[in-house]
Amino acid sequence: MVSWARARVLAHGAARPLPARTVPLRDAAGLTLADALPTLRPLPGFDTAAMDGYAVSGTGPWRVRAAVRAGAPWAGVLGAAECVEISTGAEVPAGAMAVLPLESAVTTDDGLVSGPVPPPGRHVRRTGEDAPAGRRLAPAGTGIGPALLGLAASCGHDTLPVRPRPRVGVLVTGDELDHAGVPGPGRVRDALGPLLPALVAELGGETEEVRYVPDRPHGRLAGAVRAVRGADVVVVTGSTSVGATDQLRRLLADAGARMLVDTVACRPGHPMLLAELAPDRWVVGLPGNPYAALVAARTLLGPLIAGLSGRALGPLPHVPVHGRARPAPGLTRLVPVAWDGPRATIADGHRAAFLQGAAVGDALAAIPPDWTDGAPAPLVLTAG
Repeated sequence: MVSWARARVLAHGAARPLPARTVPLRDAAGLTLADALPTLRPLPGFDTAAMDGYAVSGTGPWRVRAAVRAGAPWAGVLGAAECVEISTGAEVPAGAMAVLPLESAVTTDDGLVSGPVPPPGRHVRRTGEDAPAGRRLAPAGTGIGPALLGLAASCGHDTLPVRPRPRVGVLVTGDELDHAGVPGPGRVRDALGPLLPALVAELGGETEEVRYVPDRPHGRLAGAVRAVRGADVVVVTGSTSVGATDQLRRLLADAGARMLVDTVACRPGHPMLLAELAPDRWVVGLPGNPYAALVAARTLLGPLIAGLSGRALGPLPHVPVHGRARPAPGLTRLVPVAWDGPRATIADGHRAAFLQGAAVGDALAAIPPDWTDGAPAPLVLTAG
């Protein structure tokens, strides 16, 4: 077994980022920058009025030469004691030293404008004040959200170089699963079929398909893995232990797969595994119990998808964790928590097959073996 923290690092470091592609801005949301984002021109691109008012030259009173609006520059040059009426966002004309806010200006009967003389540069955003041309505003590996899309557009970009979403195929194993309604006697309702595609999307991947594979007869799982075409990652649930119906380790050994992680020193979810089945084709094995599978996916699948997407494996926040939990000797115990400001509180309902705590919590706390109530622990965020 490897430690829980080490398993996350191994899963992230094993992945090679997927080849970059260029997409229009409208298709880039949720993806990852493959290259740094540069400015194509200074920001702002011209001296800009930061207030409605008058762009003035010299001391007043000032004679109004023109009205200047955003998108309609004035080509003249202001002389001493001259001004233009100006709107926020309009280009400040040559010769202007500052903008006198509208609420500070007084118009006299003879059409002149008077008011306190603003200091040079007041209420003017100068060319390149935010960023000069060519500056890198976001590094490669940055997740693309609304603000970055707006920033890219303001820089003049129509497209972005991105890493595509890793494609994930999901195989849910088990002879005991019902897929609709209340399960019958001796049966359980499938939770992982609905859970995993949503989790894959949250982690930055894209689910290609979900298939159900019976435990018996033997050999069906190998065929199902081979049948998943075009996926970068195949997730297999419920076949990672060493029982009579657990086929995954045997399948991987027969296929000559390279095992990266083979069980993790944590509870729940310790039978999880990660293997490279072929170059750039990965298999993640998750336990069949829903909460254990969720823990295992957060441990291995999340970092693997981040690595394939070219994203860094960022540090986890450490906060005091309060509540009742029984540390596991020699193991990291993952418990759902509600995170409220400086502290996290353990949520009820987190047995291996029960998802209540995870459903209402904000994070998973990785409690070390020597944890006591109120001691700090790292958090894997799961909400927001």
